[in-house]
Amino acid sequence: MSSYHAYAAFEARGALKPFEYDPGLLGRDEVEIKVQSCGLCHSDLSMLDNEWQMSRYPMVPGHEVIGTVHALGEDVTQLAVGQTVGLGWYSGSCMVCHQCMSGDHNLCARVEGTILGRFGGFADTVRCKRAWAIPLPAGVDPAKAGPLFCGGVTVFNPIIQCGVRPTERVGVIGIGGLGHLAIRFLHAWGCAVTAFSSSADKETEARALGAQHFVNSRDAAALGRIAGSLDFILSTVNASLDWGAYLNTLAPRGRLHLVGAVPEPIAFGIFPVLVGQKSISASPLGSPATMATMLEFCARHAIEPVTELYPASKINDALERLRSGKARYRVVVDMNA
Repeated sequence: MSSYHAYAAFEARGALKPFEYDPGLLGRDEVEIKVQSCGLCHSDLSMLDNEWQMSRYPMVPGHEVIGTVHALGEDVTQLAVGQTVGLGWYSGSCMVCHQCMSGDHNLCARVEGTILGRFGGFADTVRCKRAWAIPLPAGVDPAKAGPLFCGGVTVFNPIIQCGVRPTERVGVIGIGGLGHLAIRFLHAWGCAVTAFSSSADKETEARALGAQHFVNSRDAAALGRIAGSLDFILSTVNASLDWGAYLNTLAPRGRLHLVGAVPEPIAFGIFPVLVGQKSISASPLGSPATMATMLEFCARHAIEPVTELYPASKINDALERLRSGKARYRVVVDMNA
């Protein structure tokens, strides 16, 4: 068995350095992917820095993989060698529990993370279980598609799971790696989109992405003027906000849905929620079927992430670019450069 060549951190917040490991024999239900490119996500930073207290070192990050099928386990029949596929945050699930059998593979109690306890996609080769290697349809650019497999499905999944209708008025909190894709998806879905940002200078960008309305989230009066007007709000930020102010912008039966990993407990008054029959929810990424649906939707509507491309030889520069908060909006690393 040939060794895999990767980039690994050997300590928390450590620089990525060349790393080689033997993956062992290919499992019957596994897919071996030759990596072409891999997106860089804030979750990679959180894992590299051990913010969630579950990182193991050496750690190979990278969970927004685009590549070609190089080898197939003997039980894998739905893919072909040479086919272009993507791999996201999850690389496997048990396939027999109630959640998997119901199509909610991402809710499986034994779901396997691509960079949790195993080596990820900043490498020449990576593996996953067969259900999680998702073919790219025609019309999706492989050079830009990587971020769809984490950031993209994270914001697309709630549209499906929460039954968002094209007639609804929706809000997106945060115009960044997740938020810019949420705006593009919801605009193409047919919704009237309001973008919320603490950066007033992002209004032009938000409108170019498809938002019809823009609200400076630091402006309490502006938030007050849209009280009771939104049916659905998708929060993509990982910071604590005045959640009560956002709940106030929801119409009766409106929903605030969070996909950003807010670090502190969320506090809100019960009466605005109770009287308006409002709800608060959250979700993790999406199932393989939802990912495939998202890709078809992207192909149909020519939706792609806004990306910055770095060669693998500059992978630590790419990390620093993401840390700086200046990336517009997703960073992708060409693993062959």
